[in-house]
Amino acid sequence: MGIWDDIKRTFRNGSTLIKLIYINIGVFLVISAGSVIGYLLKNEYLSVNILNFFSVPSSLHALLLRPWTIVTYMFTHKDILHILFNMLWLWWFGLIFLEYLDQKKLVSVYLLGGVAGAAVYILSFNIFPVFRDVTAESVAIGASASVMAIVIAIAAYVPDYTVTLFLLGRIKIKWIALAIFVLTSVMDFSVNSGGKLAHMGGALIGYLYTLNLRRGRDLGKGINKIIDSIVTFFRPGRKMKVTYKKKTANDYEYNKARAERQEKINKILDKISKGGYDSLTKDEKDLLFRESQKKN
Repeated sequence: MGIWDDIKRTFRNGSTLIKLIYINIGVFLVISAGSVIGYLLKNEYLSVNILNFFSVPSSLHALLLRPWTIVTYMFTHKDILHILFNMLWLWWFGLIFLEYLDQKKLVSVYLLGGVAGAAVYILSFNIFPVFRDVTAESVAIGASASVMAIVIAIAAYVPDYTVTLFLLGRIKIKWIALAIFVLTSVMDFSVNSGGKLAHMGGALIGYLYTLNLRRGRDLGKGINKIIDSIVTFFRPGRKMKVTYKKKTANDYEYNKARAERQEKINKILDKISKGGYDSLTKDEKDLLFRESQKKN
């Protein structure tokens, strides 16, 4: 089996976290290929045009001509270090996110964070006088706002979750998220201020997402419905075969096993609320992870 077949299999069978990372890498490779071809053809505008196709502009007039960029920009990177650090943060915090919430929620937080980041960036560049001279040509790219939304969302959901950092020891995730936000969104604000404003938008939507989720409202439900409709539309049609059967002893055994499994999950969740995730045994963590995968 070739490398391309391996990539397709990994993408098809991987989690939504893997798919998000693959999409970011794919767009990065397209932009990089455009730069190489532009250089070889001595066409300096080719790579610029490709990048502009994906990047979201601050100009409202340009945005009307390229409305899709409010989504594509959050998968777009130009520099290797930019995509490397964004994908590392997405991977680390995405794994923690999936320990407690399902994959559809991960996608919705990513998309909502990116859209919120773009909205704050665009509004700020059209409102504040400091950006008046650069609004016409400014564009934004990167998954930073989306990643920030995931970081803040999971930190707000399980603030006392602890991780071990080299030289620093065990630290609660809420302090890590706060440090990331301050370092990337507040300090040296005059440098890449558009990106920092987008980070703030992503952080805000991440916090609001968890706040509403705890109140029984899923802000990403509408996005999930749209994604499900698109996936269903492009999925090959299958003939439906309907069969009827009477309940047997196996049905009752299945329902009994299901009830027992749900009781175990309830006890695990109660244990988390009292002692945190680290109070679980390895078997309990494995069971919780398997159940979270079945929700997707």
